[in-house]
Amino acid sequence: MTEQQGPGGKVAVVGSINLDQVVRLTRHPLPGETLLGSSITLLPGGKGANQALAAAQCGAIVSLVGAVGNDPNAALATALLETSGVDLGAVRTVDGATGVAVICVADGGENTIVVIPGANSSVDAEAVERAAARIAEAAVVVLQGEIPAEGIAAAAKLATGRVLLNLAPVVAVDPAVIRAASPLVVNEHEGVLVLAQLDPLAPVPADDEALVASLRAQGIPSVVLTRGADGAICSDSEGTHLVPAPTVQAVDTSGAGDAFVGALSTRLAAGASLLEASRYAVRVGAFAVQGHGTQPSYPTLSDVLPEVKA
Repeated sequence: MTEQQGPGGKVAVVGSINLDQVVRLTRHPLPGETLLGSSITLLPGGKGANQALAAAQCGAIVSLVGAVGNDPNAALATALLETSGVDLGAVRTVDGATGVAVICVADGGENTIVVIPGANSSVDAEAVERAAARIAEAAVVVLQGEIPAEGIAAAAKLATGRVLLNLAPVVAVDPAVIRAASPLVVNEHEGVLVLAQLDPLAPVPADDEALVASLRAQGIPSVVLTRGADGAICSDSEGTHLVPAPTVQAVDTSGAGDAFVGALSTRLAAGASLLEASRYAVRVGAFAVQGHGTQPSYPTLSDVLPEVKA
């Protein structure tokens, strides 16, 4: 990963911290069906923690704002964050359970995820405001949908740099927060839901490019639409661009979107354009799908990223 030497700009991630329970199985069950899985593994996760780790390992100076429970899962959930140098000074310990995500990964890498928020539910406006200094000094503030909407709104208000909103899962938030995102990062399915949230009467776009155009037309300054193996579409005042991804053999797609967001925030914090940052992020995401789990699959500065073939 020679193109990013780090440490780079400052990134503040306000988001969830989970313990992932990763179940592997041949295929996903149908409704009402019982299948035998092949294994279960406990790994650190949560969209906020994943994105913070990815950003730190890509060279950013990262602070994480969030919460864990006072249970044994908390130490495992934050283990890789500590070793990667993420500032955990704004991660509170609260009574109750650390968040948990149950991830089922089928042969071929496709996954389903069920999240139990636990301590993440406590990351409300008051909790976020306690970390006001860390948020205000960041060049990029990264937000997702796994904490209360009031916490998301408070973080967006405190940000003095650009706000990267990865509204996943798509939860109801103040439309002004979505329109303050630069960029809004969503996949195809999330993008349709966000558009409906902003304008319930908006027609469903015919394709991904039309979806990006429709989101921009709602007043969002910049949008990045992630498309898995097809890469991404990024759009801002400089134009709309298709960003191809490297061709790799995927073994586990869980957490790849978070790797993308972490990498994107790193490059944006370092002053790169949205297009340049997106080109880098698709390579980091492609690296991640070649490994098992979420955080353990993320590249460091010593890893070589896959290239996009002409």
